[in-house]
Amino acid sequence: MWLGVLLPFLLCSSLEGQENSFTINSIQMVILPGPQVQNGDNLTLQCIVDISSTSYVTPQHWVLFYKDDVLLHNVSSTESPESYFIPHARVYNAGIYKCTVILNNKEKTTSEYEVTVKGVSSPRVILDKKEAIEGGVVMVYCSVPEEKAPVHFTIEKVELETKNVKQKREKTSQNQNSVMLEFTVEEQDRLIYFLCQASIISGKHVETSEIIKSELVTVRESFSNPKFNIQPEGMIIEGDQLNIQCTIQVTHMAPASPEIIIQKGKAIVAHRKQTNEATYSVMAMVEHNGNYTCKVETSRISKVSSIVVNITELFSKPKLESSATSLDQGDILDLWCSIPGAPPANFTIQKGDKIVSLAQNFTTKASEWDSGAYTCVAGIGKVIKKSNTVQITVCEMLSKPRISYDSKSEVIKGQTIEVNCQSINGTPPITYYLLKTNSILESRTVNSNEPAVFRDNPTENAEYQCMADNCHSHTEMISELLPVKVIVPVNKVELSVLSKEVVESGKELVLRCSVNKASTPITYKFYREKEVRPFYEVVLNETQGFWLKTQASMEQEGQYYCTASNRANFAKNIPQSNVLAVRVFLAPWKKGLIAVVVIGVIIAVLVLGARYYFQKKAKAKQMPVEMSRPAVPLLTSNNEKMLSESNTEANRPYVGYNEDIGNHAMKPINENKEPLTLDVEYTEVEVTSLEPHEDFMENRYSRKEGSLAGT
Repeated sequence: MWLGVLLPFLLCSSLEGQENSFTINSIQMVILPGPQVQNGDNLTLQCIVDISSTSYVTPQHWVLFYKDDVLLHNVSSTESPESYFIPHARVYNAGIYKCTVILNNKEKTTSEYEVTVKGVSSPRVILDKKEAIEGGVVMVYCSVPEEKAPVHFTIEKVELETKNVKQKREKTSQNQNSVMLEFTVEEQDRLIYFLCQASIISGKHVETSEIIKSELVTVRESFSNPKFNIQPEGMIIEGDQLNIQCTIQVTHMAPASPEIIIQKGKAIVAHRKQTNEATYSVMAMVEHNGNYTCKVETSRISKVSSIVVNITELFSKPKLESSATSLDQGDILDLWCSIPGAPPANFTIQKGDKIVSLAQNFTTKASEWDSGAYTCVAGIGKVIKKSNTVQITVCEMLSKPRISYDSKSEVIKGQTIEVNCQSINGTPPITYYLLKTNSILESRTVNSNEPAVFRDNPTENAEYQCMADNCHSHTEMISELLPVKVIVPVNKVELSVLSKEVVESGKELVLRCSVNKASTPITYKFYREKEVRPFYEVVLNETQGFWLKTQASMEQEGQYYCTASNRANFAKNIPQSNVLAVRVFLAPWKKGLIAVVVIGVIIAVLVLGARYYFQKKAKAKQMPVEMSRPAVPLLTSNNEKMLSESNTEANRPYVGYNEDIGNHAMKPINENKEPLTLDVEYTEVEVTSLEPHEDFMENRYSRKEGSLAGT
């Protein structure tokens, strides 16, 4: 809306500005009567503008007033200064003010000025009633009509006579400038009035109003203070009928009927509703001495009165005594009852609610059924008094305890077993001691004849014993010995050779598989490495097993291991020994025999080879001789015979000689189509003895032939 009004003037100023020149020299704000005013005073804001112009007429300009950066007022003017009037300044008028002047397209603003308003306008207090009754309520209305919310109100209820503040309430009204609060009228209130004060937050400060007092309120009782009436009057003796009565007076204006309560200490002994009195009636006894309180209460009001009642004792409380409180079964139990001064009275002795004697004394041979709480009752006239309680315990002797353990199978080392100890007869509580190898392992106390359960983890064979004790004077009872056999599993296996790991062939080879301290029987299995099945298995009642080979051979050389287990080892948890390497070597005489045989074989081979070599060499030499022999003339029959015999003897050593070679040697040399090139070496041989058929061999030829040398 303001923009719509300002726009034509700005346009006009713009048009005028085309002809004349304007400038804003200065602008300032003046606050009258000053930047701080009292609540209710008038406040004037002046904006002084100094403008220079080329024309003789002061140009039209806009003056705008701001409070806390919000446009508060604007005016189009040719005058200076321009003012903004605030009548009866209130707290909400406090703030930061400034003014702005707009001329043509030029604008200038003053600095900011803080305005504070001190104080708050006086509140108004209105009550809904001027007369109230105890337990009722008074509605108090407090407001500051000239101020704006939020407003914080403080209202107090004050006793006129003492000027003491009885109740104080505070409330901040966020949306209104008034509050209505409820105040309860208490039983001590007589003449009361209310005070109201308003507070408003202004910037960083809190402004408060003066305290305004309301009209007086007269308070009337809804009921009177309670009064006691004790019967009988004067001295009250045990056996008298005691009546304690509490009465009140209720006005017709009471909002509700009160409740009357009579208390002795904290215990409620009588109470009544919808009436003016309550009575506590009882036969007087010494225990009825004490302080009695009567309370009269409604939902908001409570009035209290007290009285002390004294009662004279007729006779003292009886006293019950016994020869002993703890007895063994079969002992004599004596109880007697007495009254100081020994007045004539009727006595009864009771065990619980059961009468066991109509006299002052009670004697019996104690049994376990006589255990219990005993009292004595003494009476004179209507007055009956009960004595102290005597607890009697008759202790039955314990039977010999039984001992057993729960394991249905053999006990494996480390396994937990439960050992039960129980005495069938005997008065509880019973303390059991578990002994292991004559030493107390643990103790337990049981409050019944149920067995005591002990837990243990035996690691070796053990003997357990149970000892039981109770209140009986007899010494402790001891059970029989309970032997527990513990199966110790095999957990370490070692394989070794009795002599050495290197064994002489033909000698004895003994492998020993030993275990640690384990229970027998033990199954020993011997394996060769990389074999699944054992080659030897034996079950022994020893902690070591043996495998024997009387005559070791090279077949026994290799790597070995063994396993050992008993019934405490599971199939998947059978321990395995170390791997042992065994070497077998030959005996010296066998080595010598083998050496002799080998040497003999070598010698035989060498002899045969040499013989073969020399026979071959001799044959090879004979072949060139026969081949180089000249044509022989006709021989006589004797010569032929001698020659044939000579040839036969010469051919004897060459058994298996190739006849083809011999026949080939007998052929003429030039039988070959190709000529033979022969290198002939002549050697002169001296013959010591000549045979007839060797005459032609005086000169022997030895030749080496390139093509026949290999042959």
